[in-house]
Parts: sequence; structure tokens; C-alpha cells
Amino acid sequence: MGSSFKRYVIGKPLKSDALGEQKLSKTKALAILSSDALSSVAYGPEQILLVLMTVSAIAFWYSLPIAFGVAVLLVALILSYRQVIYAYPHGGGAYVVSRENLGVNAGLVAGGSLLVDYILTVAVSVSAGTDAITSAFPSLHAYNVVIAVFFVICLTLLNLRGVTESASILAYPVYLFVAVMLLLIAVGIYNVATGQVPADLHPKIGTPVAGISLFLLLKAFASGSSALTGVEAISNAIPNFKNPAPTNAAKTLLAMGGILAVLFIGIVSLAYFYGVVPNEQATVVSQIAEASVGRNMFYYIVQGTTAMILVLAANTGYSAFPLLAVNLSKDGFIPRIFQIRGDRLGYSNGILMLGAAAIVLIILFDGTTELLIPLYAVGVFIPFTLAQTGMMRKWWREKPSGWMAKFTVNTIGAAISFIVAMMFFVTKLAQVWPVFIFLPIIIGLFHRIKLHYDAVGEQLRLDHVALPNVEGNVFIVPVAGITKVVENSLHYAQSLKVEKIIAFYVAFDQADAKAFEEKWKAWKPDVRLVTYYSQYRSITQPLKKFIDKVEHQYAKTDYQVTVVIPQFLPKKGWHHMLHNQSSLLIRTSLLFHKNVVIMTVPFHLSK
Repeated sequence: MGSSFKRYVIGKPLKSDALGEQKLSKTKALAILSSDALSSVAYGPEQILLVLMTVSAIAFWYSLPIAFGVAVLLVALILSYRQVIYAYPHGGGAYVVSRENLGVNAGLVAGGSLLVDYILTVAVSVSAGTDAITSAFPSLHAYNVVIAVFFVICLTLLNLRGVTESASILAYPVYLFVAVMLLLIAVGIYNVATGQVPADLHPKIGTPVAGISLFLLLKAFASGSSALTGVEAISNAIPNFKNPAPTNAAKTLLAMGGILAVLFIGIVSLAYFYGVVPNEQATVVSQIAEASVGRNMFYYIVQGTTAMILVLAANTGYSAFPLLAVNLSKDGFIPRIFQIRGDRLGYSNGILMLGAAAIVLIILFDGTTELLIPLYAVGVFIPFTLAQTGMMRKWWREKPSGWMAKFTVNTIGAAISFIVAMMFFVTKLAQVWPVFIFLPIIIGLFHRIKLHYDAVGEQLRLDHVALPNVEGNVFIVPVAGITKVVENSLHYAQSLKVEKIIAFYVAFDQADAKAFEEKWKAWKPDVRLVTYYSQYRSITQPLKKFIDKVEHQYAKTDYQVTVVIPQFLPKKGWHHMLHNQSSLLIRTSLLFHKNVVIMTVPFHLSK
């Protein structure tokens, strides 16, 4: 039944040779890998205005040069990550660039930051989308957490069905959002150009503002730069593209950058001309839409598509997190289970891990994740800085043709990214201080896992040392009664021509021990029986003591102790819960007992 349900929800397994069919075209990749970056149009402009508002509404004209500055940073990042795509066509993005050019620890800082950032992407995006829905329907506000968790589960299941299937479904709302935003900007520009927007709604550009400072402007610039989260996702997900993957990824990156720049500058400009002031009742996009067209059907389409893109922004995390996890896993820094492809050829363990972690965050923060946005942004600008610094070192070391222009682009991008990251640390320390705790913990955990894999590899490597000689076997067969299961196990052990077979029985009272010994002599007089009385009703402890005793007895010989565990298997899976599973308990307990071979002889029930 469980298998049938899984097939219904996730779909039929795909053959390994169908992997090529699961690659993304540029149009689908643009939809699922750009949703995070494009969704930031819904809150990035607002972040700038919220900072400027602390001085005065007159300072809102500064939003235009700040938006231009964010666009310059976007261009630098796009050009830089375009170079990353061609230089590292197998994916990995900031992690691979930093590791190969700046060292392992720099790579782990970038990789750890991005792993956490993708989890925050899912939690923040889904919570923001849920807020947009419950704002339209206030009666649902009490169910914020439930709705957000439901969305995460839906996105997780959708991604488990495969990359192309999720892309096919999610492409429509993403492109609808882009079309609606472009139409909104066009209507707004038309209204401004035709004089339908009064000039007194906005301060004149260049108006002196008392109290404005470079620090405040940099803070506003840093806040607006939160709109650039998700730009790096395409460089992490190159393996998901159809061939030629690097070329298609680079073109998709340029398309995303162009759309994001137009939407971001357009929304900031309209917010300035309409004199929009951020408030808790309506978002900046909502106010622009209402001022442009009024509260008609188009207004609700704007709100609906904005809510959709905020929820679907989480899908960028689902696309990039598993592939980054694969790169870290291949290098031995996180568990190898992240390299396993699921039934639908996706890295299902990474998808499940991401979904579970996001749900935990949503529950812990009660679906209110606004406080995580600065942490979410700074978690991106650390890898931005490291990646571009790594590319600078790469060009400086290799000096390929035209390297000076590439070096200049990366230098500008690295400098601006570093300034933005520092501004987050300086101006929002109260919100981003957890970075100083979780990043060292994550990096320490990465190194511990790596040491474990190195130690395991060293011990498993063939070293041509002679293996211990085995003259014979001592078989110990734990028995719980005189049954077909025990008979089957003893028959198998005897068929191996083993010299010494010992049946071992644990009794919980003396009378039971004597009665069992008499029955055994009558049934199997040729097999030695050892009976232990357990005062505390334990099965495993007496068995371990007996094994130690046998090992001591044969310590000076080359005999191997083998425990043969009889086990019956019910016809139906749910029947297991009706039995005490003592064989499983014994096997689990003895797995950690050195120098003992464990053998299970199954007996299958037919009814």
C-alpha cells in the first residue's frame, strides 16, 4: 500500500538512461532558477524606502541612485557568475570557485553559507507568500504556519517528481508574474509621461535632506541589495541544463539579470513618482498597482501573481540545494546519501532534507520570518565576495587571453559585495549575529565528517597484510523454544559441517530452565545446549557473557565464533508489530561486538 501511494504521489521510477530527458531547456530553467531573484522585486524596493523613511519622505529621491547602484552590482554579479559558469561547467558555483582558488576553508564558508541560505530561501519565501494570502483573507491568519507547511510539503513532493515536471508546472506562474509586472510598469510610466501623476506627490531630485549621511545611504543600498539573492543559483545548477549546458546556463543567467534589472528599477522609479510610503497595511507593489489602475481586476491579478512568485521563489532552493550538496558530498564534507538519485532521477535526499529543515524553521519562527531576511541576504553576500575574489585569483594566476577585463569585472564585484556584506554586519548586527555561531559550527561539522571518511577509507584500503588464519568455527545458536525456526537454523549450521554447534537458551526462572533442558535432550541430544538464568529478564547480556566466555576458551586457537540467529518472517509486513523482534534486538546488539560473525537464517511463514 505504501509503495502504491508513493507511485501515485511521486510517479513511476525512471530508468537511469532517461537522465538526459530530465535536463532543462533555457525557458524552463529561467522559470525555476530565477524565481527567487525575481520575487525579490516584491520586497527589495520596499527595503530601500524603509531605511530612507527614518530620515524623511523627502529622502525618497535617493532611492533612484541607490536602485542604479544595485543595478551596477547586479551587472557585476551577472558578468562574474557568467565567467564562473564557463570556468567551472560542472556546477558548484561559489563553493567550487572558493575551494579551488582560496582554499578548503574558504570553500566551506561559501558552501555552508549557501546551504543555510537555500533553507532560509524556502522558509522566507513560503512565509512571505502565505502572508500575502492571509492579508487578502484575514480569517486565515490564524493558520499561517499550517498553510506555509502545506506549501513546503507540496513543493517538496513536486520536486521529488523530477526537475522537468516541476519546471513544466511552475513556469506558467513565473512568466505570468513577469508579464504582469512589465504591464504594471508600462501603465505606470504612461501615467507619469502623460502628466496623470501630480508632481507634488514626490520630492524633486536633488532636494537637500537634513540628517542624510553616507552611512544611511550605504545601509539603504545594503537593504536594497537583498533583491540580488538567488543570482548565484544558476551557476550551482549547470548539470540540470540541456547540452551545451554552460552556454545555455550563461544565456539563462543574462536573461534573468536583464529581467530583474528592468523590474527592480521600474518598481523603484514608480514608487518614487507615486510618492509611495511603506506601511503595514499595503506593500509597495500593492500601492503602485492601486495608484496606477485602481482596485479593479488587474489590481487583484497583481496581488495574486505576487503571492504566487513569493511562494514559488522557494523552488530555486529546491533546484540549487541538492546540487550544491552533491558537490560537498563528493568532497567528503557531508554524508554520501546526498549523491543518491531517487526514483525520478532527482537527488531526493537533498530535496527531503531541505523541505524538513524549512518546515522546522517555519514552526520555530511561527511563520513570521521577516527577522531572517537580513540573515538570508548576508548568507548570499559572503559567497558572492568569496566567489569573485576566487575568480580574481584564478585570472591573476592563469592569465588567459583577455584576463585583465575579466579580472576588473571580478574586482569591482568583489569590492561591492564585500562592502554590502560589511554593511549588513555593521547596521544589522542584532539580526545577523547568528552567522558568527552557525558558520563555525557547520564548518567544524564538515571537517569532522571529512576526518571520518578519511579514517574509514584508510582502514578499508587494501594493504596486502596477511589475513588471520581460520581453522574452524564455533557456532552459537540462540534459541527461544523448540520450533521449526530453530530446526531450520540448526539444520543449516549442520549442513556446513561445523565441528562445534552450541544452542543457547535464556530462562527467566529456574523451573523453566530445567524443563527446557529435558525437552531439548529428548529432541536434539546431539546438539549441546547451554542454559543461562537471567535474573533481570535480559536476553542480550547473558548471550554476550557467554560469547566472551567461548572467545576466552578458544583464545589460543584460530577458531572463529559465529552467532547464527534464527528468525521467522511473517507473510505480511504489518504482522511484524505483533511479535517481539528479539532476533533483531540480538543482531543489533552483537553488531558492535568485535571478532564475532553474525549470521541470520530466515524462515518464511506462508500464512
